[in-house]
Amino acid sequence: MSNYADRLEAAILAKGAPICAGIDPRPEWVPQIFYDTAFDEFGRTQKGVRFAVRSFCLEVLDIVAPHVPAVKPQAAFFESLGPGGWADFAAVCARANQLGLLVIADVKRGDIGSTAEAYAQALFGKREIKGVEIESVGVDCATVNPYLGGDSVVPFIDRAREHAAGIYVLARTSNPGSAEFQQLQLKPGGALVDEVARKIDAWGSEGIGKCGYSDVGAVVGATHVDAAKHLRALMPRTPFLVPGWGAQGGHAAAVRACFDADGKGAIVNSSRGVMHAYAAGPLKAHGEAHWREAVETAVRQFHSEIATLASEPA
Repeated sequence: MSNYADRLEAAILAKGAPICAGIDPRPEWVPQIFYDTAFDEFGRTQKGVRFAVRSFCLEVLDIVAPHVPAVKPQAAFFESLGPGGWADFAAVCARANQLGLLVIADVKRGDIGSTAEAYAQALFGKREIKGVEIESVGVDCATVNPYLGGDSVVPFIDRAREHAAGIYVLARTSNPGSAEFQQLQLKPGGALVDEVARKIDAWGSEGIGKCGYSDVGAVVGATHVDAAKHLRALMPRTPFLVPGWGAQGGHAAAVRACFDADGKGAIVNSSRGVMHAYAAGPLKAHGEAHWREAVETAVRQFHSEIATLASEPA
């Protein structure tokens, strides 16, 4: 298998837009028809709720697959459904793979070396225990938190590279409180996020693909224009995962700043704005009965908007 960045670039070219559909299933926004079907089969039980949520996610994947090169399932929304939630997360990842989509696991893992290795084993490839082959969820990429330092990140890089996968390290996130630590000014000059960016660039130096980008990426939110410009300069060969478009109020200028002069080097995510389009945002008028049409309309609009932004002059 080829380098992750090369596979991502090829997938983007095939779909015509550098976009990623987030799979963040909010149970209160899952159309009632899925609960009715699930409760008929399993009763009003935890298993029934899980079945409804998973069924909804799988149908969303079928709708968005022709339009997006990648999806980003958020593990927390599945884990919150109980002990079986990880199995549902795995089922969504498997279906996305069947549809030819790259899967970015939004898990934001970060821990000491041995634990980081165990987390990485759960995400990438296979392992053997006492002669028994243990499957991981087999994703193409995962998000990683660097707060514990390099020895917590390197096990993810090593494991991912063994399986032609990649990681995205949190750098400048899209949430309102992100500046509290990320923009903390250091005495020698610059902010904490600048040091993280330099580390990301260094970690990725041995994983540069033919496309000129690395298999070690950075999460850079669409809500900070100046930060996006600054970080793109600090990490010229780092692919960016750009959350915050749509419901979080991402700015077009910030999104464009995440790309290079040729409109490459980034992939933009929208989660609730696509999968929950009928329940939130400007497409609520579709109503629950037409949730599929709302998702289809949302992903097409998303595709058009980001393709146009990426093609604009830097």
